[in-house]
Amino acid sequence: MWLLRLLPLPLLARIGNGFGALLYAFGRERRRVCLINLAHCLPQLAPAERKALARRHFQAFARTFLERAILWWGSPARIRRLVRIEGMEHFEAVRGGPLILLAPHFVGLDMGAARLMLEFDVVSIYSKQKNEVFNAALLAGRGRFGHSTLLSRQQGVRPVLRAMQAGQPFYYLPDMDYGERESIFVPFFGVNAATITGVSRLARLAGARVLPCVTRMLPGGEGYVVRFLPALENYPGASIEGDTRRMNALIEEQVRQMPEQYLWVHKRFKTRPPGEAPWY
Repeated sequence: MWLLRLLPLPLLARIGNGFGALLYAFGRERRRVCLINLAHCLPQLAPAERKALARRHFQAFARTFLERAILWWGSPARIRRLVRIEGMEHFEAVRGGPLILLAPHFVGLDMGAARLMLEFDVVSIYSKQKNEVFNAALLAGRGRFGHSTLLSRQQGVRPVLRAMQAGQPFYYLPDMDYGERESIFVPFFGVNAATITGVSRLARLAGARVLPCVTRMLPGGEGYVVRFLPALENYPGASIEGDTRRMNALIEEQVRQMPEQYLWVHKRFKTRPPGEAPWY
């Protein structure tokens, strides 16, 4: 990967697409998870259309994995050229107080995070990787710029709250299945999904605004765009459940705009309501 940083992005993108085709062909378990997710979330698509979408997803996933070489070892100037920021006026409108950047699990989310860290410090939570070498590389790559705060999930929310109160926006990825603890079942693509309520709870605890932040991979090695949407109004609302439903609806709306880039290989529906059979 260190050597891959030397390649021009269009060539690296082509290599990534080929790598993704191999992953789809040989990654039986993750291919199965992806197709199960698509069958439940996008049942209106024909089976052949879902398979084609799954192939494009594996290509996008593989591309962004290899292109992390640029994030981890490329120059700040190159990363600025690679990833542009849109909607900065929405960020400036709420800057200064506690702020949650709601960043769904699109394949380019690390690209977006690195680009933002070139502009300002953030606090974020990461999941420890099983491979210690990869975990160390991931942490070193994500912490290259500025003085951002990177916390493991095991450290809890108190350090996050302290960092937010100190002025660091919280780059938060709340759309994975973390089990029943601190989760409620709310719809996602019409399916009950165990969803953590952290966005609503943290917004209440910290008095924070919530600003959606979505990173899109552009075709053909053209780079990425990290885009701020307008801050959510009247959020948090009357109930935590209502807030969490609203969050899932917003993420679903963004997924429909670029479905091949959402993290379908994750077992998003692993936790099922009582009495319902497992999917995977």
